[in-house]
Amino acid sequence: MKPTAALVVLLVPLGIGCASPAKLGDPLDDVSKNERAEFDKGRAVFTREFEPGTGLGPLFNANACSECHEEPVTGGHGDEIETHFALVRPDRTCDVLEDRGGPVVQNHVTPALKEALGIDAEPIPEGVATGRRTTPDIFGFGLLEAVPDKRILAHADPDDRDRDGISGRANILPDGRVGRFGRKAQVADLAEFTRDAFLFEQGITSPGHLAEDTVGGRPLPPGVDTVAEPEIDDKAIEETTLFMRLLAPPAPLELGGQAKKGRKIFEHIGCADCHTPVLKTGHSRIEALEHRKVAAYTDLLLHDMGPDLADICMGLAAPSEFRTEPLMGLHNMTQFLHDGRARSVEEAIRLHGGEASHSRDAFAQLDDKSRAALLAFLGCL
Repeated sequence: MKPTAALVVLLVPLGIGCASPAKLGDPLDDVSKNERAEFDKGRAVFTREFEPGTGLGPLFNANACSECHEEPVTGGHGDEIETHFALVRPDRTCDVLEDRGGPVVQNHVTPALKEALGIDAEPIPEGVATGRRTTPDIFGFGLLEAVPDKRILAHADPDDRDRDGISGRANILPDGRVGRFGRKAQVADLAEFTRDAFLFEQGITSPGHLAEDTVGGRPLPPGVDTVAEPEIDDKAIEETTLFMRLLAPPAPLELGGQAKKGRKIFEHIGCADCHTPVLKTGHSRIEALEHRKVAAYTDLLLHDMGPDLADICMGLAAPSEFRTEPLMGLHNMTQFLHDGRARSVEEAIRLHGGEASHSRDAFAQLDDKSRAALLAFLGCL
């Protein structure tokens, strides 16, 4: 099982070798007293509900971060499915069409914008590729951020020099940083992730992220956005970012005998070649994030998933390339793959293509007992 855009919970009864999960939504165990206080401040910003009079919109998808990241607790996944768009130019570069409102389509508008333009959502430009996106959880993201670029690059094999059929590569940003967040690994750090989310999802501007002046490439009508820019300050961004940075990863469930057998099968059929079981963080100014092992089950690299899953480009990522989805917390998920098309982990595996074809086919060839063991293992992650 090579990269997936968002593997899954297993719809496997918890009686098959799994104990109860740890509580979600708390910070890492060893944060300091001051860090815990800052974590709580960040949670308050994360759950703050904005209105047009406090900066919401005029185009938006949600009025609070927690409106989408809500299941099973704040910071978790959501049931929303968004539309993103981009365009591959003739020179093969990717254009996310920021001048035309890209790459995220906002599905809601404020009353003032509706009255001015008579629209209920942001229009999608003609002739662009579109992709659907589910809302992932953000548990353990601080640990993923703390993995050094060099450790991610060490797993890369863009030319498949070892001839194993897997050619993971990093989505390198224009400034040289290694992307690791987003379905296409298009975001390098949580501060950028936070600013983008406020702007694209809520229409909330912050210092350095003020591009909120068009609707589908046309200027905003006067009077529809009366709150001065920026609509939140750097402190709010920093607090929200720290909240996400300190969120503990989901605790895996205890493996029973069947699930332990499934872990060996996971490795045997090649799933672990992309869903790397353990990553290690490096130096961090936050002691709780420093030099820790995280059972993330991802290499944070881009892999070609084949034409059936392809949708849009993003940075260096081609339409068929997706970042290997972390599988930590898989037992909490309810919809799978980047677009939610799979309703079970088994369906998600069977939809793998491209570099994942070998593992997908190996999964299909397992006998019923071995397949059940593998699913039991995944159901405990």
